[in-house]
Amino acid sequence: METLAKTRRIGGSLVVTIPKEIVDEEGIMANQLIRVDVQKVRRSGFGMFKSLAPFTKEDQFRGQLEE
Repeated sequence: METLAKTRRIGGSLVVTIPKEIVDEEGIMANQLIRVDVQKVRRSGFGMFKSLAPFTKEDQFRGQLEE
């Protein structure tokens, strides 16, 4: 099973919490040895420029007809 989780600092370590749904489904108990595959998630650029005005037809020709 796979999930996304945010790290947090406790002392000098980083901690990730395993969601209850995964704990229940996998039958994980305290002090059990488990395998964790760690990969950084790349952020998408979606929504980055939401403060910009939408592209218009006038913008498409701007600079092409001007000399």
